[in-house]
Amino acid sequence: MTSSEAFNTHPPALATAHFRRKWGWVVALGALFIIGGVFALFNVFAATVVAIVYIAAALVVAGGWEIITAFQIRPWGRAALLSAVGALTLLAGVAAARFPVLAAVSFTALIGALLIACGVAKLALAYHLRHLARWELIAVAGALSLVLGVLILAEWPTSGLYVLGLFLGVNLLFEGVGWVAMGLAAKPAERRAFG
Repeated sequence: MTSSEAFNTHPPALATAHFRRKWGWVVALGALFIIGGVFALFNVFAATVVAIVYIAAALVVAGGWEIITAFQIRPWGRAALLSAVGALTLLAGVAAARFPVLAAVSFTALIGALLIACGVAKLALAYHLRHLARWELIAVAGALSLVLGVLILAEWPTSGLYVLGLFLGVNLLFEGVGWVAMGLAAKPAERRAFG
């Protein structure tokens, strides 16, 4: 049994039928995401702080787990190195939780720089793929990444107070709309199958 077979214990038709029976839960999940997205967009600063708190919690858990794992590793030199990495990760999480505004400003600068780097790389890739159909889509994605990164850094450090919350809000809205659409699309299929 492959690992994909282990996770796919139900045939697609059975999984689809179950999804259709639970369409209302899917729509409710989407609605919850949409509500969260709207709240995030109405108070992007609070959403930014929430995003930082989640990142901080993830760093603390990851760092703690690295430290615990280090005690299981031999030789001790590797264990000490993993413990040091775990301690630094844990401390980064504690610092982010303790100073969420500073962490948000720092993460925002990193995001802006990475968007610029990704934009330049995508534009270079598009140039090299220009002999293929639809290469322009890669170029547009690269240009958008580049412009977004420049806009973020042009407003930095002020952008650090709202960018993460804005990204969180937009992500929640799109994810919510996706779930609502999937749930509603499953509802008519259920009626056709049983009615």
